[in-house]
Amino acid sequence: MTITAVPVVKNGCLMVRGKVVLTGVPENVVVSPASSGSAFIGAESTTSSSHHVFNLGVLENCKFMCLFIAKIWWMIPRVGKSASDIPLETQMLLLEAEEESVLDLADEENPEEHVNENKFYVLVLPVVDGAFRTTLQGTKSNELQFCYESGDPEIQTSQALEGVFVNSGDNPFELIKDSIKILAKHKGTFSHLENKKTPAHLDWFGWCTWDAFYTEVSPNGIREGLQTFKEGGISPKFLIIDDGWQETENEFQKEGQPLIEGTQFATRLTDIKENGKFKVSESDGSTTNLKELIHDIKENYGLKYVYMWHALAGYWGGVLPSSETLKKYNPKLEYPVQSPGNIGNIRDIALDSLEKFGVGVIDPKKIYAFYNDMHSYLANSGVDGVKVDVQNLLETLGAGYGGRVSITKKYHEALDESIENNFRDNNLICCMCHNSDSIFSSKKSATARASEDFMPNEPTFQTLHIASVSFNSLLLGEVVVPDWDMFHSNHTTAEFHGAARALGGCPVYVSDKPGKHDFKILKKLVLSDGSILRAIYAGRPTRDCLFIDPVMDGKSLLKIWNLNKLTGVVGVFNCQGAGSWPMKPAPESNQTATGSISGRVSPLDVEFLEEIAGETWSGDCAMYAFNTGTLSRVPKNKTVEVSLGVLECEIFTVSPIKLFNGNVHFAPIGLINMYNSGGAVEDCSFEDVIRVKARGSGLFGAYSSKKPSCCKVDKMDREFCYSSENGLLTVNLQSDSGFKEIEFVY
Repeated sequence: MTITAVPVVKNGCLMVRGKVVLTGVPENVVVSPASSGSAFIGAESTTSSSHHVFNLGVLENCKFMCLFIAKIWWMIPRVGKSASDIPLETQMLLLEAEEESVLDLADEENPEEHVNENKFYVLVLPVVDGAFRTTLQGTKSNELQFCYESGDPEIQTSQALEGVFVNSGDNPFELIKDSIKILAKHKGTFSHLENKKTPAHLDWFGWCTWDAFYTEVSPNGIREGLQTFKEGGISPKFLIIDDGWQETENEFQKEGQPLIEGTQFATRLTDIKENGKFKVSESDGSTTNLKELIHDIKENYGLKYVYMWHALAGYWGGVLPSSETLKKYNPKLEYPVQSPGNIGNIRDIALDSLEKFGVGVIDPKKIYAFYNDMHSYLANSGVDGVKVDVQNLLETLGAGYGGRVSITKKYHEALDESIENNFRDNNLICCMCHNSDSIFSSKKSATARASEDFMPNEPTFQTLHIASVSFNSLLLGEVVVPDWDMFHSNHTTAEFHGAARALGGCPVYVSDKPGKHDFKILKKLVLSDGSILRAIYAGRPTRDCLFIDPVMDGKSLLKIWNLNKLTGVVGVFNCQGAGSWPMKPAPESNQTATGSISGRVSPLDVEFLEEIAGETWSGDCAMYAFNTGTLSRVPKNKTVEVSLGVLECEIFTVSPIKLFNGNVHFAPIGLINMYNSGGAVEDCSFEDVIRVKARGSGLFGAYSSKKPSCCKVDKMDREFCYSSENGLLTVNLQSDSGFKEIEFVY
């Protein structure tokens, strides 16, 4: 009998590759094949409703990792063993299966005995289905359920046939990628990242005004901040002018009266143009405005891109319906209705306030005109793009508009069209957009925030941030370039956050207050021309970290992998003992690791390393540890040990070793004083000499089994250092950050 990968229900069990995934599958569950061995799982009801909860069967005794919306705006990860561990609002479920068992647990006493070849992975992905949006959830009796909701009492159905997508594969990263591609083609409502244009700001160092000023941002503050960067020798090339530049009104706040708690979230937009802070009267009687400010700061500080912040609905509380300027967009005061899933997890003060005070909602038929008017005004002022925030708000406003998916789709399509019209390089950053309504409506937007804000004053949030962005990037990274948010260069966790950004494949930007910079940290991230060494993919947990809790299990280090053009990179982070996941009680054993934790790193932690290594690769790698400066030659199936204290990290550049002239073993490492050293290696060829094309300036390192006779940089002889003990070969690349050709002659 041939066992196919296509999920099927047989004898009351959901089978994948002949293995039982769910038992006790109800008779109303329907499986319909999709493509490439995948399928949709749905269910039928005897009654029509706008909100269904269907049982899929019992899930227990398995290893899983899921991503769920803990608070209406943001996803976080959770690992567990049975469906009772699966929270409301789960948007992705990844199971690890053993070939020789029924989703049995790995032997925790002897994990080395369980090699990857014996495992396959099952992806259970709740998706958008027409006007309905699906999530997963578990019950105390380990039933896996899916919730199917429209968000509009008038939009009802009795059939939920394509609500949950199921696929399997041997490589979890390829499985998620292939699944998103299948869904993008089948649904037609969104696109895979490979089919999108990525904005150019991603490759440059940036500054965001948020933490520096919050809503008190002003032209003088912006100039002061840019000046202190310039004086330190590293100038941002992109700037985000965050919340605080718009014309808004809080109707509930009377002048001279104390603030009524919650009304700040109901503040509404009154105009598409800049507020009075950005229309400054000068002493000579002239007036400067946003356009003149942007021209001035681009001229004086070398900025390439200036982005402006706004909310998807205009502002947090939408737009002011009584505003004469905005009346043409037919705004209407609506009161949000939260999904039972949101209320069942962590309530959010902003949404609770908006339920009370309402949101000024622009007519979906007029939303393109609103965006186009605002964006064309900004573009004419010299603005290059926008950061569009508070996006998940729309899921609460579906009633009367065809439901949450429908209103989200209309707004996103209008936003995409306006961006294409006004900012031709697709210069858009999406934010607070983790719900599947937004993910599966993302046709053109190519970058989005990957987690809750960096919180400089919350010491228990720092480890959660790094863990969240890496796990969330498993799903988000196939649809957008995940943005890991700003951080502070002058902060107790600056090294921790900076190292993560360096290998995250994400933009690198800070929100330092003027004069509060650590240029030692920034110089490990930013080249002298303001560009960064951005890795190719979204940084994600290594395969052996997918089903562990790197924040609360008290014993595990978090490893994050990525690829450059010719090297791999693995960042190792101790996220234990500094915080705990929301909605998750601390373990009974009170394992809050405060000391050092040890782990192991292997070249095989870097997925797809063989693809950049080439056919002649023997399997050995040079592994360079950034912080300790140690260089090791490691066979691909061997490991090196690393020990880290709380909030400590180490970055390993992993470079495949090649044979030159039959007797020289060589591997480029890159700029060894940069966190992502290997990002500086553009090319390496073996001909009569070894030629390396490198980017940037500073100390360039390579592994060599023999000492070269000479070294040249751009055809000029250059002194070099060589250690016969570990094979580290270094040469100093001086001058600018352009490309350089290095020749090693043996």
